[in-house]
Amino acid sequence: MHGPTPPLPLPTDQLQFAMPPMYESLDDERRHRKERLAGAIRLFGRFGFEDGVSGHITARDPEYSNCFWVNPFGMPFKHVTVSDLVMANQDGQVIEGRYHINQAAFTVHAQVHAARPDVVAVAHCHSVHGRALSALGDLLDPITQESCAFYEDHALYDAYTGVAVDADEGRRIASALGSRKALVLRNHGLLTVGDSVDAAAWWFLSMERSSQVQLTARAAGRPILIDHKQAVSTREQLGGDLVAWINYQPLWRDISGSEPDLLG
Repeated sequence: MHGPTPPLPLPTDQLQFAMPPMYESLDDERRHRKERLAGAIRLFGRFGFEDGVSGHITARDPEYSNCFWVNPFGMPFKHVTVSDLVMANQDGQVIEGRYHINQAAFTVHAQVHAARPDVVAVAHCHSVHGRALSALGDLLDPITQESCAFYEDHALYDAYTGVAVDADEGRRIASALGSRKALVLRNHGLLTVGDSVDAAAWWFLSMERSSQVQLTARAAGRPILIDHKQAVSTREQLGGDLVAWINYQPLWRDISGSEPDLLG
């Protein structure tokens, strides 16, 4: 005996699905990047990535490609608003804003941006599990779907020379990153990049979580590796910046909806 006939499926073009926006002007694109930057910084604060004055996310200005927006030096991540953000040039000189920036951190970011014109945003924080993985001098193993996104697409900067304060150190870090999406800085932490603020922030969050999973699994036993073919296939499905952007949208909706003052 058959029940009532169900309604017809809705046409897919009537269903909402977020995709990266298009911009009518450079001012619109700049505003969008700054909003996403302030939101990402707040999320990093919410997730406990803040450690004193360490930790930064930079976003390339859409008009002045050698200038970058960054969070103010010493301001709590959870308090940052769009109007607090600072723009500095390639040499770390502030050209817009009211605050100083962390020169040591900015030097590294500026060199990564210079080496990678495809990169819009760079994220680096002293997160707990990223630092723990970096203290081992290890890369992420392909042990979960999420870690496969980084398979053969991240590298180890196998040196520690103290606080990075000069352009030469920044260039060495940029060289170690190469064309990849992420870097483990030995005895230091994680660094990720993306073609949007959303992507760079998502990769950092996912890399930190993957570090936590790997350390936990190793402490419990011997993790089983996903084989090379499947790891590559998974990376090709999940390892692109568009996928990262899509994955990040629930976080953006959460932070912008629950803390709308960040847009001020």
